[in-house]
Amino acid sequence: MRALLVEDDPRISSFVEKGLREAGFSVDATELGEQALELAIAIPYDVAVVDIMLPNLDGLGLIAILRQRGINTPVLVLSAKHTVDDRIIGLQRGADDYMVKPFIFAELLARVQSLVRRASKTIETNLITCGDLVVDVINRGVRRGGQAIDLQPKEYALLEYLLRNRGRTVSKTMIIEQIWDLHFDPQTNVVDVLVCRLRNKIDKDFPQKLIHTIRGIGYVLKPSDTQVQ
Repeated sequence: MRALLVEDDPRISSFVEKGLREAGFSVDATELGEQALELAIAIPYDVAVVDIMLPNLDGLGLIAILRQRGINTPVLVLSAKHTVDDRIIGLQRGADDYMVKPFIFAELLARVQSLVRRASKTIETNLITCGDLVVDVINRGVRRGGQAIDLQPKEYALLEYLLRNRGRTVSKTMIIEQIWDLHFDPQTNVVDVLVCRLRNKIDKDFPQKLIHTIRGIGYVLKPSDTQVQ
């Protein structure tokens, strides 16, 4: 999952970015509304966390422009303003949720995850399955054949991305865009290394393999007898 963070307070920005990354998000952070607008137009983010008080183009102005352009990325607003009228204005401008500073990160993360689920229409269930593989996207729990599997954050992020695209081939470039940030060097073999690590945990001890290499294209998650789309 990919998140856009727009916050001009370096301390808050670093804190939120670190927490989102630990939760499995790939994060692009900026302190400028203008740069955030360029990023949001170019990249299909799963969620955006936007401060209201920004230099030049403020958060509400940014959200209004995004909505005018038909960009429906879910937006969680962060603000030091705490009156009911301020919240109403934020929601009327197109925000999907509103949090007042100071905040507890655990609540921010829960709200971000809720926005992502609503946008992807997975609010009805927190479980994604493929064969005997079951992933709880709320608690980040992974089981296969009833056996719990412990994954590192990047491994989990890759697995969830493959699951949400199960049966469809995803390229290395697509994986890089989802799992790493804009400054990642695409010339490295880190995708292959990450896929290998995930295979060792998901497939190695099971007769039916789920992660398949499509030579020259990328990877697909599917039971062995399922056709690739």
